[in-house]
Amino acid sequence: MSRAGERGFTLIEMMIVVAIIAILVAILVPNFMRARAQAQTAACEANLKEIATALEEYQTDHEAYPDVASATNVTSTDTNLGQYLRQTPIDPVDPTGFYQYQVANYNTGNASYTIICPGQHDPATLTAVGGGSSATHIQYASGTGFTAVASQ
Repeated sequence: MSRAGERGFTLIEMMIVVAIIAILVAILVPNFMRARAQAQTAACEANLKEIATALEEYQTDHEAYPDVASATNVTSTDTNLGQYLRQTPIDPVDPTGFYQYQVANYNTGNASYTIICPGQHDPATLTAVGGGSSATHIQYASGTGFTAVASQ
C-alpha cells in the first residue's frame, strides 16, 4: 500500500530502531565494563607473580631475600629487584601507584615476603582469590599465594 514516489522511513520506524539500539547498548556496556575489570585484575595478578619470581631469583643469587622489613616500592631504580625485572610493572587500575614488597626474617630459613598491589579493584573480580564484598586490593604472600584484602 505504498504510494508511488514515497521514499524514506516513518517516524515510528526510526523510533523503533533507536529503541532497539538503546536496549542493546544497555545490555552490552555493563558486560564490557566487567570484562575490563576482570582483565585488570588478571593483569595485576600476573604482575604480582612477576615480582614474586624476581624475589625468588634474588634469593637464589644471594641466598637470602632482600633486607626490606618495611614496604619498598618496585621501581626501575630498585637496587634489589631492578636487575631481575625487564621493566617496572605498572598496575592497570592505578598506573601512578607502585607495587610494594616487604620481607620478614629475610636471612633466616623461615623468611617470607608479601607483595601488595596499589590499585582498588572491582570487588566482584576478586571472588576468585577469596575476596568478599569489602575486598578491593590484591596481595601475594609467599607460601599462601593470592589473597584479597579490604585495604592496605
